[in-house]
Amino acid sequence: MATQNLNRRSFLAAATATAAGVFATRSAPAADDFAGFAVGVQSYTFRNFDLEQMLKRTKELGLKSAEFYSKHIPVDSTPDKLKAILALCKEYEVAPLGFGVSAFSKDHDKNKKMFDFGKAVGVKYLSADPSMDSFDSLDKLCEEYKIAIAIHPHGPAGKGRHQWWSAEVILKAVKNHHKLIGTCLDTGHLIRMTQLEEKLDPVEQIKVMGDRNFALHLKDHDNKKKTDVPFGDPTGVLDVPAVLKTLKALKFTGHIAIEYEANANDPSPDMKKCVAFVKQAAGKLA
Repeated sequence: MATQNLNRRSFLAAATATAAGVFATRSAPAADDFAGFAVGVQSYTFRNFDLEQMLKRTKELGLKSAEFYSKHIPVDSTPDKLKAILALCKEYEVAPLGFGVSAFSKDHDKNKKMFDFGKAVGVKYLSADPSMDSFDSLDKLCEEYKIAIAIHPHGPAGKGRHQWWSAEVILKAVKNHHKLIGTCLDTGHLIRMTQLEEKLDPVEQIKVMGDRNFALHLKDHDNKKKTDVPFGDPTGVLDVPAVLKTLKALKFTGHIAIEYEANANDPSPDMKKCVAFVKQAAGKLA
């Protein structure tokens, strides 16, 4: 049924009924090492490296998927360039499951170009920073492309806070929109909200979003030193086992992208610690 032939109520009802099935059929290849979860990397972790160097390091970590950002897969890539990029991803066995973080506005044509790009890359979600007036456009595009919009909170911003700073704020905005509009929560940025005296528990934030969790940026943060730390570091606060347990209870089929923003010139040693910690936690959960 074409979107334009649906009134708003029937459109949302149809979207709700189909979104879970669509997302499940397009869910990421899950690694046995991670209790069925699709665990990859946010390529921003390797922002000081070119695409092939990033892919090489991701493969060395034993990860087979990534949420890419624009340095590694430029949005303005020509068809031939994009074909070469995807061939390189295939060579290193790293599947592009997500892309972002991308801005969206009420400009439907511009939004559509991002979805066209996402379709060409083959992603299942676009991590996003949408404006409040973008949702009518995104409703139509999520229905047409069956690609999820995963809103990404960014914690403190300047002297205030990012517009999408908590699950409660996001859910209030999206609850009456297409079921493929939800979140890519970022545990590190949620932890950073303590700097503004907003204590957000990442586990509880995941619970708030329920079946609208489409992806997750998994990272820990030391608020005193204002830097990311490897999972399990004594200065960190993230309860990784509880995060995985909660996602399992919610029947999460999305993408867990490990992200590490410290030590940009050589993040691999700390990333190895992160991957090992997640693998151990997933093993206990299994």
